[in-house]
Parts: sequence; structure tokens; C-alpha cells
Amino acid sequence: MDQPDVQAGAGPLQPGVDESAAVIHVDRLGLKGSARLTATRRHLLSAVTHGTVVTLAQVEVGAKTNETTHFRPLLAPLDLTGTVVTFDALHSVKANISWLVETKKAHYIAVIKTNQPTAHRQLAALPWRDIPVQHTASGTGHGRRESRSIKTCGIADELGGIAFPHARLAIRVHRRRKQTGTRETRESVYAVTSLDAHQAGPADLAAAIRGHWGVENSSHHIRDVTFAEDASTVHAGTAPRAMATLRNLAIGVLKTLGADNIAKTTRAIRDEPQRALPILGITNDPDTYGT
Repeated sequence: MDQPDVQAGAGPLQPGVDESAAVIHVDRLGLKGSARLTATRRHLLSAVTHGTVVTLAQVEVGAKTNETTHFRPLLAPLDLTGTVVTFDALHSVKANISWLVETKKAHYIAVIKTNQPTAHRQLAALPWRDIPVQHTASGTGHGRRESRSIKTCGIADELGGIAFPHARLAIRVHRRRKQTGTRETRESVYAVTSLDAHQAGPADLAAAIRGHWGVENSSHHIRDVTFAEDASTVHAGTAPRAMATLRNLAIGVLKTLGADNIAKTTRAIRDEPQRALPILGITNDPDTYGT
């Protein structure tokens, strides 16, 4: 199995120093331009921080490969002590969750969807009507208005025979969304976490789940729109993965340095390449020449 690409300085994370950096999202992304008539597109499984978006590690997974087998190799090189890892139902595998908590000393928030019908049904059956809303948030943008409310419920280590190792809280997020010119839609999303109520309040859990969904906008969107990843026709050998690593590195460095608009920043560097020198640790001080 290929070793994951790990960004320099990726660990350890320091919970409490930057709360957004203490939450990591595990996600799969297909590289559309890498497909050929004789080969399907390449897929990468990545570990990406919430908030300040930095790709800590990535590994290539085959189109027909069960990507859950890459979960541990992806995260193994990282120091995850005290961090929170978020992932979809696909990675809610008992062995992986146990390893994450017991070996890596991390917490998790596992989003449970209908592709896990038993767990989803049991979570939906909890007495949510009797539990008051514990946190709400709303926002507008891109012609859309959205509001979200969250409820949590304490659960045992096992949920109705479906094992969620170290599970402490069940979570229900109710979303109401209204796109301009369309009818309002409503959706309830369920999750399970190893965090206790005293470790993370409803607002913290809501932010982590929202960040889990937001990675696509803050990372994937930048890679595609700003760096034209989907249009890239690089396909030979490990080149697609290497190019994705370089894009991740560029985004991570610029985000860490405080760039809010990656497209604007990259255009500025393109027009004035000397702007890249400080980012690379190169000073443009004539007094240092010849010394």
C-alpha cells in the first residue's frame, strides 16, 4: 500500500492554540481530468483541517478499492492526540473508530447517513421531540438562506446493537434551506461523537459539523476554480497525485499566512513574482548579498 503524502510540519496539532486546527476532516476527492478511455479517474483520500484549510496528508485510492482500508494508513503518520476527526458514514467502521480513539488518542464525530440504515433508523428513533433545541445559527449567501439547529442526546457505548466504540453523544442537526425562487427544504442529519457534553457544547459540535460540510467549498472549490484541477489532463504515473500535493501545499501556505482570497493572492503573485520570495523564506535585501 502506498505511503500517504504528508505535508511538512503537519503534526502535532496543538488543541487550544487554534481551535479550528484541532478538527480534521477525512474526505475523498476524484481528479476528473486524470480519466482516460482506458482508465478511470484517480481518487485521493485526504485529511484536511477545518477553519484554516491545510491538507495534512493524502493517499491515492483505487476507483474499485474499499477506501476504508486506507483510513488508518492516511492518519497513522499524524499526531492526533486531542484532535477531533470528522468523517461520513462510509468510514464509521468499528475497528477504525476503536483505533482512532485508543491508539491515536483522538475524538471523532461520525456523520451517519441512510447508507447505514440500521444506525440511521436508531438515531432517528431517539426522543428528539422531548429535547429542546440547544443551539441555532443562520446565514445567507449565493442566493440562499439557511438556518441550522442542533440537539444532542447522551447514549450508551453501544446504540441498539450497532457498536459505536466510545460513543458518548448522539447529535441531530436540522437544516432549513431556501434558495431564491424555490420552496424551502428541510433535512435532519444525524451523527455520533466520542466527545462528552463537558468537552464540547452544542455550538462547538455544530461548528465542527458545519466545517465538515464546508471543506468542499474551502478546499475542493479552490483547487478546481483557482488551480483548474478538474481541467488538468495530467494522468501518467504518480503525476496527478503529485500535482494535487503541490496545489494543497500552495493553498495551505497561503491560508496559514492569512490569505482570505486565494484567487486574488495567486494573481498578485503571478503579476509580481517577487511576492513569492518571503513565502519561500527568501529575503530580497541587497545588504545580505556577498556576505
